[in-house]
Amino acid sequence: MGNKGNLGYLIFLWATLVAVVSMATAQRPFERTKGINGLEKIIVRDDRSRSFEVYLYGGQVASWKNEKGEELLVMSSKAVFKPPTPIRGGIPILFPQYANTGPLPSHGFVRQRFWEIDTNPPQLPSNSYYKAWVDLILRSSQDDLKIWPHKFEYRLRVHLGTEGDLILTSRVKNTDVKPFNFTMALHPYFSVSDISEIQVDGLQNLNYLDQLKNRTRFTDHDKSIIFKSQFDRIYLSTPDDIRIVDKKKQKTIVVHKEGQVDAVVWNPWEKKVEDLGTEDYRRFVTVESAAVEKPITVNPGQEWKGILQMSVVPSS
Repeated sequence: MGNKGNLGYLIFLWATLVAVVSMATAQRPFERTKGINGLEKIIVRDDRSRSFEVYLYGGQVASWKNEKGEELLVMSSKAVFKPPTPIRGGIPILFPQYANTGPLPSHGFVRQRFWEIDTNPPQLPSNSYYKAWVDLILRSSQDDLKIWPHKFEYRLRVHLGTEGDLILTSRVKNTDVKPFNFTMALHPYFSVSDISEIQVDGLQNLNYLDQLKNRTRFTDHDKSIIFKSQFDRIYLSTPDDIRIVDKKKQKTIVVHKEGQVDAVVWNPWEKKVEDLGTEDYRRFVTVESAAVEKPITVNPGQEWKGILQMSVVPSS
């Protein structure tokens, strides 16, 4: 009996140890460190050496790498990492106003705020799709309320999927006593071989607002978007999936969005942008998940959820 009892106890200890290790490694630990100019950033890696980096300033993703260490996003060669200047590149969060569509400063203010790590995030779905992640939160401050009088919480989960895709899940909760409206966009600078070598598919026969022509409405009848000059359009009521085909790199970036019906496609070409290097425009294109034409309404105590999922697949 004694030997059997000892064996049972050892089996129990082993099972407990396995369970503890499994729980401890379910979320791979992130690294909290100092980035450029001492700004705090979070580095998250999965078990295949894929990674992303996000700055607490702006809640801004600044890097996304595949298992080969290839950078899939672009940071401006002249990006300013000094608050209150927004960081140019990566994935800025434009909230609670897209561009100059309202009375706030252009693109709102959350990209110029310091976010915190969320210690009480919403529960992850009970599956193995999520491999590595971090949760951030921004709560409205008294200074924010002076320019936008609505109390809110913006929760952001940044995570890697099993195939190395990068997913940003946004949750905006109304913690006020009255409804509020907002427009927004997530603004990824996707790395490409050369802007003149790519095309954007999935937006054919859609209406768009041309931001180079005072947001005049047109319909795009071209099969694909190609780039030969400055380009800045808000496409309306778009499909959930948009594709960026990079012929030279033989890859396709799939942009999947939920909760944001519009999409913005932008490249400044040779137009001078103060914090963008002269030749930087050749290295990126932005295809943004957005809600612009019809503002999103959130009632008191309610929450809006949006998803931006980005993946890279081979293409011929």
